[in-house]
Amino acid sequence: MEVLITLLGSLLPVALVGLFLFQMAVKIIQEYERGVIFRLGRVVAVREPGLRFIVPFIDRMPKVDMRVITLDVPSQEAITGDNVTIKVNAVVYYRVLDPVAALVNVENYMRATSQIAQTSLRNVIGQSELDELLSRREEINQKLQEIIDEATEPWGIKVSVVEVKDVELPENMKRAMAKQAEAERERRAKIIHAAGESEAAVKLAEAAAIMGAEPTTIQLRYLQTLVEISAEHNSTIVFPLPIEMLKALLGGQLPGGGSGGGGSSS
Repeated sequence: MEVLITLLGSLLPVALVGLFLFQMAVKIIQEYERGVIFRLGRVVAVREPGLRFIVPFIDRMPKVDMRVITLDVPSQEAITGDNVTIKVNAVVYYRVLDPVAALVNVENYMRATSQIAQTSLRNVIGQSELDELLSRREEINQKLQEIIDEATEPWGIKVSVVEVKDVELPENMKRAMAKQAEAERERRAKIIHAAGESEAAVKLAEAAAIMGAEPTTIQLRYLQTLVEISAEHNSTIVFPLPIEMLKALLGGQLPGGGSGGGGSSS
């Protein structure tokens, strides 16, 4: 019994060391990760997801996340091309395409991408005017994406989308833009009103030409005006009745056998 206890006591450290070595040798790589094996400081392989084994104390296997990473670019203060001081923030979406380059070519690819995004944002804002920044946002986003993607390409990183989120303007600039927008609305309203007056004048001229060619239409317009006035106002209206209207209503014959033209009776 004492021999068995002694044997177990001597094997226990070996078992613990073996368990420790086994734990160091066994690695689990998630589906969205890739493992880069460094053997004595040199890259020897890239491991796919699953259960993987390495040589303890000789191999080192850092893991690289291959998913799309969302990077919030903090608000940057910059001066636009037309000398307006603004604050702009953005969001960058990128992912690692080459895990070896992301580990070997740059010390910390996440921090490096964040820094290049901030500097690129300030540079692009400095080259753009305020109106361009506000009205041509898609072009600014595309330009930022190309600049950041080109800078991070040696690191094995692909920048897919860059979006400028908020543009913070000074208060005096906000008031000036509000006045400009109000003046623009007033200008458009005056143009629309003038166009309506011009069109109405053309229609009135056409109506006057038609009435001048057909005198009867003028009499009908008189009657229509009387109907409208009587419907809106309950009052007695004395309306002079032109002799031409009587002639038109009586078929060309005036009361008493006379004609509208002052000619002799038959």
